Amino acid sequence: MADQNLLYIMTAFVVIAGISLLIQAVSMVGMYITVRGLRGKVTAMLPKVESLVDASQKAVVEGKQQILDITAKSHEILDSAARQMVKIEDVVNDASGRAKVQLERAEMVLDDTMTRAHDAVAVVHGGVMRPLREIHGVAAGIRATLIHLASGGRGTNVAQATQDEEMFI
Repeated sequence: MADQNLLYIMTAFVVIAGISLLIQAVSMVGMYITVRGLRGKVTAMLPKVESLVDASQKAVVEGKQQILDITAKSHEILDSAARQMVKIEDVVNDASGRAKVQLERAEMVLDDTMTRAHDAVAVVHGGVMRPLREIHGVAAGIRATLIHLASGGRGTNVAQATQDEEMFI
């Protein structure tokens, strides 16, 4: 009986294996039909995809060329800007140097003018003020003489001294 049980078990497993092979065959047929349908759709889309790939390649090439052109132009602009900056720096340095020289000249002219004005004031003070003081002194002396003569030759006492007479005391 053990052999018969083993035979039944083996038959069951063979039947199960057959059923699984049948299921696999049915699924393979289903996959074949699905792939065939997809193949038709992919074949229909293939020209569109190829045109998109071609267009994207052209766009990439054109974009790369434009980027190269822009890069070259930006390098030219940067080089030109650098040259202009050097020129501007030279002009600014020259202008600041000239301004410094002009300021030094203006300071020398101002110093010279101030010296001349001081000398002119000293000359006016010495040449005009001294004679005015001398004239004022002589006038005070004449006035004192006239007062002395008008008072009859009497001397004035200190209590009667006027402001002009106080200068001589």
